[in-house]
Amino acid sequence: MPPILIDTNVLVYASDPNETARQDQALRILKHLESARIGRLSVQCLAEFIHVTTRPRRMLYTPAEALQQVEYLLRAFPVFDLTPLIVLEAARGARDHGLSYYDAQIWAAARLNQVTAVFSEDFSDGQTLEGVRFVNPFSEVFRLEDWA
Repeated sequence: MPPILIDTNVLVYASDPNETARQDQALRILKHLESARIGRLSVQCLAEFIHVTTRPRRMLYTPAEALQQVEYLLRAFPVFDLTPLIVLEAARGARDHGLSYYDAQIWAAARLNQVTAVFSEDFSDGQTLEGVRFVNPFSEVFRLEDWA
C-alpha cells in the first residue's frame, strides 16, 4: 500500500474529547496507519497541531502535553521536512489550483514525496491534483478497510 499523508485535522480530532465520533475515527485511522507503516506526517502538520491544541480557545493540551504528543508522533510516523522546494511547489499549487497557501503546502509535501493520498477534511473529497488524491476520512462513505 502506498503511503498516506495525515493532515492536521486528523491529529487534532484524535485529541479532542469534545468531538467523540471524530475522535474515535481519528484514533482508528492513526492506529491503522501506524501498524500498516503507511502513515506520513509533515513538519507543517506537527507545528499546526501544537498551535491548535494549545491555544486558549481550544486548550486540549498544555504546551508540555502537546510536546509529549508530538514526540510520540515523531516515533510513530516518518515526517517530511519543509524544504525550499516544497515552498516553491506550494506557491505554484496556490497559483495554479487556487488552494490556500498552507493547503497547497500539504499538497506539495505529498506530491514531492511521491505520496498519492492525503487524509484530510479540508479539501474536496475525492479531488485529485497532479496525482495527489484528497480523501475525507470523516465522510460517511469512507471505509478504512479500503486503505489496508
